[in-house]
This record gives sequence, C-alpha cells and structure tokens, in this order.
Amino acid sequence: MIKEVKSEKEMKIFGARLGALLVGGAVVELVGDVGAGKTTLTKGIAVGLGVNEDVQSPSFTISRVYEARDGLNLAHYDFYRLQDAGIMADELNEAIHHPTSIIIIEWGSIVEGVLPIDRLTIKIESPAESDRRLTIMSNGPISQSIEEKL
Repeated sequence: MIKEVKSEKEMKIFGARLGALLVGGAVVELVGDVGAGKTTLTKGIAVGLGVNEDVQSPSFTISRVYEARDGLNLAHYDFYRLQDAGIMADELNEAIHHPTSIIIIEWGSIVEGVLPIDRLTIKIESPAESDRRLTIMSNGPISQSIEEKL
C-alpha cells in the first residue's frame, strides 16, 4: 500500500489512525532518512494510542516507553547511533514478546535478527520538501490485519 501525505499535520493524522488500530504485540518498523518524518509519525501513533505525554525522539536515549490506552505500553526505539545492538537487542527482544507492548523501531537494520517476521514496515520517502510517500508492507497476521484496516 502506498499513502501520500502532504504535510506534517497529515503525517500525524495518518499516525493517529494507525495508532488507533494497533494492538498489544504489534511491531512497526519505520524506515527513512534523517528528517523523513519517523518521529512525527510516531507522535501521531501515540495520539491514536491515547498517550498523554509529549513524545520525543529517542535518538540519544535509544528507547522511551509511554503508557497508552487499555493497559498498553508504547515502546519507541531508535538505533541510529548504535554500531552494535549489544544489550539493547536483548531489551528489544523482551519487549517484542510482551503482550501489552506496541513497538516502534527506527533504524531497525542494526537489530534485524531480533525483529519478528510479523511486523508492519513503513518506508518514508521525500519526493518533495514537505511531501512524503509512505510505502506500507505487512508480513503476518497481526500486521496484515492492521494494514487492511488502514
């Protein structure tokens, strides 16, 4: 599926729609260059999940966890600064298998071996300054169900 967004506001609206569909155990991998809109999309997802905190990029802290609706947690990971996942791969693996966690991963190639096959991957491209093209791919029952409802 391909989705075109024309502004930061549209990116957040799309993220909120996606967040409203996410269930415990869902994993979303965001792929895109620096400044593509990965954290902006995550902020929208957080709105859809009922997160009441200000969502910030975890570029320096690697991960941030937020309380969401229905006893869920939103765990946001950014592996941009890592050369080797090390112990973070173990933390991520544990979070992925927690039934109340929803996982958002930026720069996931460093932890490719830990990522589940059943994940929603969103590739963000910038064909113009404020325009974004989102290519959404699913592989498994949880992610396919989410993609079908988008």
